[in-house]
Amino acid sequence: MTQQTGHAFQITHTDIDLMRLRQSLTAGQRLQAMFDARAVVVGIIRGRWRQQYPGLSEAELNLKMLEELERARSIKPWPEAVSQHSG
Repeated sequence: MTQQTGHAFQITHTDIDLMRLRQSLTAGQRLQAMFDARAVVVGIIRGRWRQQYPGLSEAELNLKMLEELERARSIKPWPEAVSQHSG
């Protein structure tokens, strides 16, 4: 995990116990954990939109999700962003 302070990026500590737990999972269990984490993030985003735009239908919320995905695609990956700010 990283955190941004100004323009410099700093690597935060690694949770060794969590890493060991993940190593003990099967590939299928790791995939399921990833899918579960994605579902939590999508739920949080949709909940935020429901608060911001209480009148939107489910279809309109789905369109918002597609807009968010398109916006995320336009953001440069982390290593590229760091190299622009260093040196």
